[in-house]
Amino acid sequence: MFTTRPTLQGTFGMVSSTHWLASAAAMAVLENDGNAFDAAVAAGFVLHVVEPHLNGPAGEVPIILAPAGLPPRVLCGQGPAPAGATIARYNALGLDLVPGTGPLAAAVPGAFDAWMVLLRDHGTKRLSEVLSYAISNAERGHPAVERVGETVETVRELFENEWTSSAEIYLQDGKPPAAGALLRNPALAATWRRVIAEAEAASSDREGQIEAARRVWREGFIAEALVAASSRPTMDTSGERHVGTLTGDDLANFQASYENPVTYTWNGWTVAKPGLWSQGPVLLQQLALLPERLEYGTPEYYHTLIEGSKLAMADREAWYGDSTQVSLATLLSPWYNAQRSALIGPQASYELRPGSPDGQRPRLSGYVQTNSVGAVEVPQGAGEPTVATSGATRGDTCQLDIVDRWGNMIAATPSGGWLQSNPVVPELGFPLGTRLQMAWLEPGLPNSLAPGRRPRTTLSPSLALRDGEAVMAFGTPGGDQQDQWSLHFFLAVALREKVRGGLDLQGAIDAPNWHQESFPGSFYPRAMSPGAVVVESRIGTEVIDDLERRGHRVTVGPPWSEGRLCAVARDRDSGVLSAGANPRGMQGYAAGR
Repeated sequence: MFTTRPTLQGTFGMVSSTHWLASAAAMAVLENDGNAFDAAVAAGFVLHVVEPHLNGPAGEVPIILAPAGLPPRVLCGQGPAPAGATIARYNALGLDLVPGTGPLAAAVPGAFDAWMVLLRDHGTKRLSEVLSYAISNAERGHPAVERVGETVETVRELFENEWTSSAEIYLQDGKPPAAGALLRNPALAATWRRVIAEAEAASSDREGQIEAARRVWREGFIAEALVAASSRPTMDTSGERHVGTLTGDDLANFQASYENPVTYTWNGWTVAKPGLWSQGPVLLQQLALLPERLEYGTPEYYHTLIEGSKLAMADREAWYGDSTQVSLATLLSPWYNAQRSALIGPQASYELRPGSPDGQRPRLSGYVQTNSVGAVEVPQGAGEPTVATSGATRGDTCQLDIVDRWGNMIAATPSGGWLQSNPVVPELGFPLGTRLQMAWLEPGLPNSLAPGRRPRTTLSPSLALRDGEAVMAFGTPGGDQQDQWSLHFFLAVALREKVRGGLDLQGAIDAPNWHQESFPGSFYPRAMSPGAVVVESRIGTEVIDDLERRGHRVTVGPPWSEGRLCAVARDRDSGVLSAGANPRGMQGYAAGR
C-alpha cells in the first residue's frame, strides 16, 4: 500500500510530534540517556516556541503515560475556572457565551505544572537540561512555518490596534512572519532563564529545583505577571474590553493531578483515555457502538462510523463535564450501547440524540436548541485554531508521542494559550489561554461554568494496550475532530495488515479520513451543522456517492486535509519500536532509531 513515508522502526527510541524541531529535541534527550518522559517535557516546551499559534505555557495539557511494566495513568494539566468565574458575573456583563478570546476566557493555566510534575515523578533530567532546547529556539530564533504567519495575518488588525504587546513579537516591521523567516521570542527565553536561576538558587538537587520552579510559576514573578495581565481591560470577541477573574490565589492553589484512565476493550485491544472532563470517552463510546463485523473502507463502514460518532458526540454534549452524574460503566455497557446502536439506520440522522443512561433525562443547553445551528461568522481570533465548518483547515493544536528503549510510553496533547487567545504578557513572552469558552453560562449542566470546575476539553491523547501492556500511543490535534480522526486511525491499525512485523502506523495515518459536524461545537460561537460530513477527496466517488444517497450533506475537501495523527508503538515480543507522523498540511515528523 502507498504511504507518504515509511513507518519508522528501530529499538532505541521513537518520537512523533506535530513539529520536526520538537521531535528533534525529544530525540536529542533520548540520545543523551534521557527517558521518554524527559524527552516529552523537552518537546513540550519546544512546541510552545515553534507552534505559538497552537499552544503556549499558560495553556493546558492532558497526558497519558505508561511507565514500563506499570499500568497507564492520566496526568491532568487542565486548570479549573478561577474562584471569581461565576455564571452570574458573566450574565451581569450581558454575555450568553464566554468570549472566545480575552481574559474572561482564561482558566487557571495547567500546562506548566503538569510538565513539571511529569519531570519530577518520572523523569531523570534536570530542569535546565529539558528547558535548554526551548530557550535555544526562542533566543536564537527558529524558521517560522507558514501557518504562524497565516494565523497572525487573521488577527493583524487586532494586534495593531489593541494587543500591541503581541504585535511587538509577531508583527515585525508591521508584517507577519514570512515562511522560513527567523522568529525570535527573547522575552520567553529570558523567562525560562530566570526560572532556572531562581530554582537553582533555591535548591541544589533535581527534585528541589523542579519544586522551586513550580513555586515560581504559582507564587513568584510569573504569577504576578499573569494576574496583572488578567486585570487589564482587553478587547475580546464580544467587541468590548473586559478584565478577567484570575487571581494569585487561583494560581497558588492549582496543582496538576493523577487519575486512572477510562478504558474499553475491543477485539483484544484495550484503549485508555482521560475521563469525562475531556472528550476522551467519545472514542470508547464509538468503539462500543460498532457492529461485530465491519469491513474496513466500504461505504457501509463510513456510514456506520459517522452515525455512531453522532450518537457519541450527542452523549458528550449531554453528559460530559467535571460535575457529571453519569456512570461511565453505563455509557460503555453492552446493554446501553445495544440500545444506542439500534438508532443507526440506513439513512443519515440530522437530530442531536443523547441517550438516557440509568434512566436519567438528558438536558442540553438552551443556546444549542435555539441559536447554534448553521454557519456563524467567527470574530477575529475566536475559538480554537481547528477545522472550520466549511471544511477549510485553519490550523490545529499539538501532539507528541514517545516510546523509549525501556518500554516507557507517553501521549500528550498540548494546547491553549496560543498567540491569538490573549495579548502576550510583555515580561513573559506568552499569553493567557481561553479554555473557559468551552463552559456553558447556564446552571445545572455537566459543563456549566463554576469556580473550581474544569471546563470540558476536547484534548484527548490515547494509549492502546494488549494483555495489559501498552503497545501504542497516539493522538491528534483538531478540537472536536480529535476522537473522530483517532477512531478512523485506530481502526485502520487494528483492521489492516502489519508491515515488517510491526503495526502499519504510517499507512493508518495516511488513510483518507473524515469528520462530521452534527453537534454543537466546543468553541465560540458554538455552531453546529446537522447532517454535515467533510471527507477527503481520496475517499473515492463510490463512498461519496453512497453517503449522499443516504442523506449526508457531504463536503469534499482537498485530498490531504483530514487528520493530524502522530503515533508510536512497541512490539511486545520483539521489542521493535515504530513511529509515524502526519504528512497533512502542517509539519509533523517522526524520528527514531
